Amino acid sequence: MQRFRIASLLLLPALLPCALVSAQSPNQAPSYDNRPASTSSPQPPQSQTPALPIPADAPRMSRQTRYEIIRDFETQLVYARTVFPMGMKGIKLRDGVTTPNGPELQQDLALFGPAVRPGDPSRISFVQIKEDHIHLEINGGPVRHRKWYERIQVSGNSGVPVTGTQQELPPNPHGTYLDVYFNKYVPEMSARQLRDLLLPVLDFNAQNKEQAYLNTVPLKVKEAIQAHHVLVGMNTEMVLYAKGKPPKKVREREGETEYEEWIYGEPPQNVDFVRIVNDEVVRVETMKVGGEKIVRTEKEVILDKPDKDKDTEAKKEQEDRPANAPSLRRPGEDPADVPRPADSRSPLPVAAPDGPQPSPQQTPGSPGPGGMVAGHK
Repeated sequence: MQRFRIASLLLLPALLPCALVSAQSPNQAPSYDNRPASTSSPQPPQSQTPALPIPADAPRMSRQTRYEIIRDFETQLVYARTVFPMGMKGIKLRDGVTTPNGPELQQDLALFGPAVRPGDPSRISFVQIKEDHIHLEINGGPVRHRKWYERIQVSGNSGVPVTGTQQELPPNPHGTYLDVYFNKYVPEMSARQLRDLLLPVLDFNAQNKEQAYLNTVPLKVKEAIQAHHVLVGMNTEMVLYAKGKPPKKVREREGETEYEEWIYGEPPQNVDFVRIVNDEVVRVETMKVGGEKIVRTEKEVILDKPDKDKDTEAKKEQEDRPANAPSLRRPGEDPADVPRPADSRSPLPVAAPDGPQPSPQQTPGSPGPGGMVAGHK
């Protein structure tokens, strides 16, 4: 009897799965997929419709919403829709308008360089919600933050650190930041509403770099890039997205103008010669297979460019301005109050007499070295 009980206990684990299968519905096949149901079925695409605007009388953002915003946006991959300067010069966004912009932004880019360009993938590395704005650091931010264990230091009785040599943390010049400002305080909002506010500078819906860049250019340029067509007036970045890197480049000079010719294609196919001057396409020449030659020089697209004429004129004015002459006047003193001669002419400088001059330390009749008096023989 005891042997029978032991044998039944040993056979029970093997008979249990068969009993569970037989208990299922006869029209339902057994499932052997251990994955969750949410992963086995494709998820619907995210809606592109904008969220409701934030009410003007919205209360301050609650503590729970702050945690949700930080948890949702930190370490999230986005695509830039504008250029960000590198280092401590970030971008400020208020009411859909970014600052700096125009010549000021171009000056920051010339001094510090770009950290993120339009269409570049970026990662939000840190989110901080302050009183009247939200601070988002991108690609590590402008300054590298220390870890908690990097701030620990152990010292002996003499005060000399006994730990290993601590290296100075170099600044992180590749990161940047974005500050989103509000009127009085940061209002209550959802993560989707915040994404809509950040749309002028960050794209959360793009799937790749090309799609994110196409969302930042005019419609005519977007259609030309998708058709791999070059328009007169494009910049070099647009040409690269439309045709890719040129197999051949030629640098030439026409008069006083230097240009670069990008050559696409080889016979017996169509060959395109794209002429670029100062980062702008000024001429497109296409040689057809049958020998037909098509040249386009009129602008087909006009892009917004920074106002560099003012900076050039100001720099030229500073170069042409003569250096200030030395003066004994005090700062702010009127030149009309300076005393002048009666005939309004400056006196001529007194000419130095000929012959050797005594040194200022020793004059005739004064004691010389050793207390001796110089005399005449």
